[in-house]
Amino acid sequence: MTSPPGATEQMAAGDYHGQPTARIQNKHLWLDVLSAAGPRIIRLGLSGSTDNVLAETPDAGWQTPHGRYELFGGHRLWFAPEDPELVAVPDAHGLTLTMTDTGAELRGQPDPVTGLVRSIAVRLDPRAAAIELSHELRNTGEATIELAPWAITQLPLGGVVTLPQPGLTSEHVVQPNRLVVLWPYTSWQDARLQLRDGECRVLGESGPPLKIGAFVAGGSVSYSRNGIALTRLFKPIAGARYADLGCNVEVYADQRFLELEVLGPLTQLAPGGRVLFDERWELT
Repeated sequence: MTSPPGATEQMAAGDYHGQPTARIQNKHLWLDVLSAAGPRIIRLGLSGSTDNVLAETPDAGWQTPHGRYELFGGHRLWFAPEDPELVAVPDAHGLTLTMTDTGAELRGQPDPVTGLVRSIAVRLDPRAAAIELSHELRNTGEATIELAPWAITQLPLGGVVTLPQPGLTSEHVVQPNRLVVLWPYTSWQDARLQLRDGECRVLGESGPPLKIGAFVAGGSVSYSRNGIALTRLFKPIAGARYADLGCNVEVYADQRFLELEVLGPLTQLAPGGRVLFDERWELT
């Protein structure tokens, strides 16, 4: 995915709850990235508005074997299947930020155990309120790792996630065509889950932890809140293996925020290798 030169019109330094940031914007939208931690995108909004489409959780975090992990909020890059001691590696320092003609490139430092380097390249589309993201996991360690890129976006409560699914057919088809999975702490009776022919919905309302996963063959999911829809577009790979029983989209919600998570397929990442996961975000 590429954007023509000249997508950005302004870049400026800022602050996010004590963390230094860099702002990138054009006539359609603006976004803030952390300039010393991450890689993280922590604010996003339409031009002319100060409303942040992303959730802010600057005080959230937990202790890990490697130190305290700061959640911060916004968008981050993890890898699946989830191993709490490997994915949540503290990243409050050591970021390399490179500004480009069309956006920015954010590169973290190597993880202390796996040797993985996480990077996110951001490009603004000059023609629309849209950004293109390229996530990269690079293996600088000494062992091959089976993993899947896992792009996680925290969003404020008050909206609804829509996961398109194949519609109902009257024909007697012998093979299944829809996949929905639940995590052990999730109840089918949770009122925030709305399963309908043609789509699954998750309401962004405060409640106990909930997590649902699905395979979205169309490569499009969205979160709508306060009259603004954030749509994430990506390319599912037919026949590929995906983590978590075959999910390429997952939704987590609790009392404070909602996470819309998109995954690439599983891959064997050898030392010196890298895997990319690209997507496009559109604000309407």
